[in-house]
Amino acid sequence: MNPVYVADSAAVCALGDTLDQIWPRLCAGESAIQQICRFEPHELGCHIAACVADLVAGVAPNRICQLAGRALAQLRPVPADTPVIWAGVKGDAEWVEACAEDRPPPACFLPRHYRTWVCERMQLVDRGAEINAACASSAAALAFGAEMISQGECASVLICAADIVSRFTHTGFAALRATSPTACRPLDEARDGLCLGDGAVAVLLANATTCAQHGYRPTGRLVGWGLANDANHITGPARDASGLVAAIQAALQSAARQPDEIPAWCLHGTGTVYNDAMELTALERVFRTRRPQLFSVKGALGHTLGAAGGLEVVLSLCALKEQVIPA
Repeated sequence: MNPVYVADSAAVCALGDTLDQIWPRLCAGESAIQQICRFEPHELGCHIAACVADLVAGVAPNRICQLAGRALAQLRPVPADTPVIWAGVKGDAEWVEACAEDRPPPACFLPRHYRTWVCERMQLVDRGAEINAACASSAAALAFGAEMISQGECASVLICAADIVSRFTHTGFAALRATSPTACRPLDEARDGLCLGDGAVAVLLANATTCAQHGYRPTGRLVGWGLANDANHITGPARDASGLVAAIQAALQSAARQPDEIPAWCLHGTGTVYNDAMELTALERVFRTRRPQLFSVKGALGHTLGAAGGLEVVLSLCALKEQVIPA
């Protein structure tokens, strides 16, 4: 099996346009969650989110491409035969809203259209895949990309994901009573819901030969991954955390690591009552009496949907480099 390296990465969210901007603000305890100005949320119980202020409506193709383009522009040139995995989940939100409100809609972008758009922008051969695993999409995409490189199917894979705060998604989560009217407080005893956020992430995975040939300086190595499904409910996690436990155990096994070798854990940490309880249940089952240091970034940059897992991976690489985790 071939080692898998993070050859290059970039991120954009409401805390900043680069990791160099995002990381120190995250460590300083800053939060980008504030009053929504992109649309009028007064009929809903939650009026806050973490929005990137200067995304412009009506600029072709759409806001998601604007956001993803900022992340892609930070990458070094990518090998031309690199396949692309697109992992955003609500890319057609602006089109849906325009049709519902009888406004001229922007171009309808399905996941395959975003992948092709990334290939054209990065001057890559148009090949790859799209993954929609809800809020785990970019984390799952990283696992699939790593597996492809590990098994020798390709030398490099570019994972890209982006999602924005839209009336469509905000209303959907509000209907589920999953949004916080005050602030997203992951793991807090008084947590009362999530806050959405704009986010984009681009991660180039590569084998050792590709890194050496193209002069990449890897920021980390991806040694283990695991995917599972608890098959419980379309919006609710299994209370026994069976799916997450299976995924963690698979990741530890593929990485040849024991639970007591893990010093810190970046949780999905949405701030909802049931998700956070499920994650803590999983960690208690895996780590038993020992508890690694736990943290979540969603109280600072919001829940970025399809981009969430990828953003958390690149921020965890910052934590590894600096040997510090945000509060």
